[in-house]
Amino acid sequence: MALYSPFPNYIWNLSVAIALESGGQIGEIVDMCQPIIDAAAGGGDAGTPAFMKQWAAMGEKLLELAAEDEARGRGFSASAKLERASLYLMVAERMQGHGAPGRKETYAKALEAFERSAKLGKINRERVEIPLASGTMPALYTRGEGEGPRPVVVYCNGLDSCKELLYWSRLPEALSKRGISTLCVDQPGSGEALRLQGLPVDPHSENWASKAVDWLEAQSDVDPKRIGMTGISLGGHFAPRAVAYEPRFASGACWGANHNWREVQDKRMKREGENPVPHYWAHVMWAFGAETMEDFLAKSDAMNLNGHMDGVKVPFLVTHGADDRQISVDYAHDCYNQLVNSPRRELKIFTAREGGVEHVGADNMAYGRDYIADWFADTLGGWTA
Repeated sequence: MALYSPFPNYIWNLSVAIALESGGQIGEIVDMCQPIIDAAAGGGDAGTPAFMKQWAAMGEKLLELAAEDEARGRGFSASAKLERASLYLMVAERMQGHGAPGRKETYAKALEAFERSAKLGKINRERVEIPLASGTMPALYTRGEGEGPRPVVVYCNGLDSCKELLYWSRLPEALSKRGISTLCVDQPGSGEALRLQGLPVDPHSENWASKAVDWLEAQSDVDPKRIGMTGISLGGHFAPRAVAYEPRFASGACWGANHNWREVQDKRMKREGENPVPHYWAHVMWAFGAETMEDFLAKSDAMNLNGHMDGVKVPFLVTHGADDRQISVDYAHDCYNQLVNSPRRELKIFTAREGGVEHVGADNMAYGRDYIADWFADTLGGWTA
């Protein structure tokens, strides 16, 4: 299954794929992409202000149309437009370099639209803030169907995603149908935690994941014995590590295995593999709170799961796309092979037969979403039918 590729470079096409898989409308996406195809010819970094201009303009138009719906008392229609407005503004913001003009304002507008949409559409998600040792971890709580204390999954970001994109991946919806709640987190180094609080990546993911468990244990609708964790992209590094060091997790999974992310940086310096965002090195230094490349590389030294996976003593699922152009499929085998103390480990490589072959299923997230949701239903006690 091929990645939809209107542009001549991978990074811009990945952004389009994210929008499509997150609920964007193909007609709106075509209208945004057509005028800037030439601007993408210079590579992933060049032309990103033109990308921002087109995608933010569509977001603004949808905000106006949503306001017209709301004025007529049509809250559900307004909510649908606000969802897409927020999505297009988030994608536009994500494509910009750190400190780019208009980036902060675009992000703020996207957050406002997202929150307004939840209220008007009566969407099953609640914004919460989880206390950390320093600052807070903003999160979205989606409740599973059913009554009484339910299982829950902590779902964390990759390098350049945010809790809103986690929600739009529809994994929380899939889990809810199976009787499982979801906590989508903006952990340090991502989303609001990075943009509004300046909290950098903490390679020791158990530090913030344990705070999420603390918060969940205090919720009356959570079964504290049935808490799982997953992560997407670089979250496929954070989730396995957290499950290895936080014994309260009862199951785990990764959507893309990022087993040795420090090694990936060496490969990227040699121009091996694709980058996930434009202005890549500026982004990782911002995310890690690094001043120089040397500082970043030192801070990322801990981003290697070798020697840690024997700490996973609960069921764990490793998934990966067979044709991932960012992170080698070899890392999925490394992660799986090192789960020597897991009582139930599973490796699922998505192939051309089903789709989801690109990085975290950018070509088709449906298969990864369903597989991971079924895994947690099986291991945390939800239902699959």
